[in-house]
Amino acid sequence: MTNILPSYLRDGWWLPDTGDDATAVLDASTGEVVTYLDTQGIDLAGALDHARTVGQQSLGALTFHQRALLLKQFGIALTARKEELYELSKRAGATVRDSLSDVDGGIGVLFTYSSKGRRELPNGQVYLDGPVEPLSKDGSFLGRHVYTRLPGVAVQINAFNFPMWGALEKFAPAFLAGVPTLVKPATPTAYVAEAWVRILVETGLLPAGSLQLASGAVPGLFEHLRLGDLVGFTGSASTAERLRAQAGPGVRFTTETDSINASVLGPDAVPGTPEFDAYVKQLMVELTTKAGQKCTAIRRAIVPADVVDPLVTALREKIAERVVVGDPHAEGVTMGPLVSLAQREEVLKAVGALEAAGGRIVLGTTDAPEVTLADGSTGRAPDGAFVAPILVGFDGDGDALPAAVHEVEAFGPVASVLAYRTVDEAAELVGRGGGSLVTSVATADPAVAATLLARTAAYNGRLLFLDRDDARSSTGHGAPVPHLVHGGPGRAGGGEELGGIRAVLHHMQRTAVQGSPAMLTALTGVWHQGAASRSDRHPFRKSLAELAVGDQIASPSRPVTLDDIETFANFTGDLFYAHMDEEAAAANPFFPGRVAHGYLLVSWAAGLFVDPEPGPVLANYGLENLRFMTPVSPGDEIRVVLTAKQITPRETDGYGEVRWDAVILNQRDDIVATYDVLTLVAKTADTDAAASAASESPASAEVTA
Repeated sequence: MTNILPSYLRDGWWLPDTGDDATAVLDASTGEVVTYLDTQGIDLAGALDHARTVGQQSLGALTFHQRALLLKQFGIALTARKEELYELSKRAGATVRDSLSDVDGGIGVLFTYSSKGRRELPNGQVYLDGPVEPLSKDGSFLGRHVYTRLPGVAVQINAFNFPMWGALEKFAPAFLAGVPTLVKPATPTAYVAEAWVRILVETGLLPAGSLQLASGAVPGLFEHLRLGDLVGFTGSASTAERLRAQAGPGVRFTTETDSINASVLGPDAVPGTPEFDAYVKQLMVELTTKAGQKCTAIRRAIVPADVVDPLVTALREKIAERVVVGDPHAEGVTMGPLVSLAQREEVLKAVGALEAAGGRIVLGTTDAPEVTLADGSTGRAPDGAFVAPILVGFDGDGDALPAAVHEVEAFGPVASVLAYRTVDEAAELVGRGGGSLVTSVATADPAVAATLLARTAAYNGRLLFLDRDDARSSTGHGAPVPHLVHGGPGRAGGGEELGGIRAVLHHMQRTAVQGSPAMLTALTGVWHQGAASRSDRHPFRKSLAELAVGDQIASPSRPVTLDDIETFANFTGDLFYAHMDEEAAAANPFFPGRVAHGYLLVSWAAGLFVDPEPGPVLANYGLENLRFMTPVSPGDEIRVVLTAKQITPRETDGYGEVRWDAVILNQRDDIVATYDVLTLVAKTADTDAAASAASESPASAEVTA
């Protein structure tokens, strides 16, 4: 058999010897064979060992920023060939609009993690968590929490509905953390997963051992997992429970499972309001995008009792106006088939269970629909997995509703409409889902939103509040974004995929590290108070090539007079009484009398440490963590000690970021203020490089980082 889908293992493509046990994968619209899957003879132990050795070594040699730049290159490569991926996805029933969620969504994850990795992570291999913890009175013993990458492999077992986005949302944070990945796609869409993996392989940019693909069954996989490995599973709760039991102790197991998501229409969102219109449109989108085969799709539409009929009518009209069911290859089709005939039978079986529990179909039908065929004609498609949008209604409200409506998930274009009388009752219905990935609320009433937040947040991984102000810009109920956590408690699995840097840290180990300032400086690359410093020449005269952590300038002192304070007050307009009224200032429990403005002191500090001539320092683009500790009175003196705290070269620019530790002291060596100064510094002293780096403003540099 020649049409077997290959696996990518140990940096090469692999096929079984015979293909005798091959499983056919069929076109969702026509039933034609797309490919075959067979992994007989696959060496999973060898693949995992390759990831733990070769993959760990190749990724471990890179910094966070270097990995982030590779993610960007992967995104560019997939973008250049996404039309191929669109066409391939049509065979799985995905329209081009569906592919915007899967193909473009997955590419967007790569770009987002590339950007966040370079903006929020150091250009190193250790991530600091939280501030320094002093552990001795003299400052000679400190503690910090650090994250370092796990030594194993991230195994992802994915669902059929998002073969790109579902895989890349797991791959990107693992790769950024420095942990290699083994992808096991679901059978019905494995050929889409193979396609995007092949594109990345063909770039020649994948570090050795960083990505592997098993195109088919993975028997005995869990027997080979150990401490330091991770599993990310997306699928049914029953399968997740079975796999979790197979995972050995120490294996991190994250799941995203069944979720009976809800969408609440607020009592204020009556027909004719923007919120009602947005709710109807969103419900239509969630019913029809990916033919409702989304873990985040709306399964329960919870609406005021007197709005049920208007809602059903409005939804029927919207579907008639916007939805064309058919083969995605045909022009004008907006909703394709389910992924397989087996999945269609599962969906219809679930609808039957809802009907048996007392539900009645108020929109749509379980009969095979007339669809648009690939040639543009219309008719039945007996070998296609088509189901028209269905809305199931239930009589009664609250406790009168059957348990099945909160437990049975028809994983297709199916939702139930449930009536409520009070906002508290709506919240109770949301919670009866047993834990969800997402609940959305359409309301313009902050009081309603606040009540539902308080009552339902514990049951949801994400809450979307939809109103007239964000209806056009909202990404929608069913669209997780890589900046925020994707997961949910209880039935939804308890995991948190995505979530920005949180997802990266999931692939790392947090460890408390104790030691001297010098040792912590050496281990983290960040200068700690008490570690060695160097004052050979002004650090602002040094390029990144010359500058070292610990380079320092200690300024001379400057006296503070009452005239200085009054001049600053009148010049800035800051006439706060603590600076201008001796009697009122003295009555304040924090001040001995009139005191200098904190911002006056910070401004003077800059004048005390700055070197004014053109040089490697290109810009000051901010300060962080400013704290005023000791008031400064007229007659006091201040000085500043500035130390290079952290150096972060930018991989693609002629400059980098330097974080400086700034401490303002008075004549008694009391700490007046502490803060971090952020500057952009040229990598070399070469004037052309400095000019080139300076041509990009700090603001635009941050955007393109």
